[in-house]
Amino acid sequence: MDVSQLAFFKQRLIELHDTTRARIQAAKEQMVSPMDSSDVSDRATSEELSGMALRIVDREQKLLPKIRSALERIRVGSYGYCMETGEPIGIPRLLIRPTAEYCADVKSLMEMKELQFKD
Repeated sequence: MDVSQLAFFKQRLIELHDTTRARIQAAKEQMVSPMDSSDVSDRATSEELSGMALRIVDREQKLLPKIRSALERIRVGSYGYCMETGEPIGIPRLLIRPTAEYCADVKSLMEMKELQFKD
């Protein structure tokens, strides 16, 4: 991967980090300000929205360390290479998932093993 490609992905990851933090903050604010209503259906809707916000916060908070890890890999020069094989991950995969740590073949194998041992 050349310098301009690394700069592109670094900027993309920084933007992803910032938007992820903003989504977490917005979801937390939604959870803090529940709807005050005596209507049962309004309260149920408010509780459902709070539950959705909690799931968003959980998912987004799991993404932040992955983004930071990808930025660190850019810094040390290992970004874009599979952590298992050392082979290039590939630009198309990184465009879809800029936090990818593994090439598609290794990730598929890992997912198959995970499914086998899930039960």
